[in-house]
Amino acid sequence: IKFSVPTDQDVTLRIYNVEGRLVRTLLQGRKVAGSHSVMWSGQNDQGARVASGLYFYRLNTDSGTLTRKMTLLK
Repeated sequence: IKFSVPTDQDVTLRIYNVEGRLVRTLLQGRKVAGSHSVMWSGQNDQGARVASGLYFYRLNTDSGTLTRKMTLLK
């Protein structure tokens, strides 16, 4: 998942399933201005592999919120 922030700011990146349940928090903390990339290995917060299917990621920053869908294939 690639994203960029225009200024140094707090960033949270979370993965949700189609039912809206939190699957994994990938990133939570301060990021410097610029481009960033985070990889999701297909595991939940407990380290278990999740099923193939449709998921959503939500990026929250001081500038706003962005939600996009993605497909996990095994």
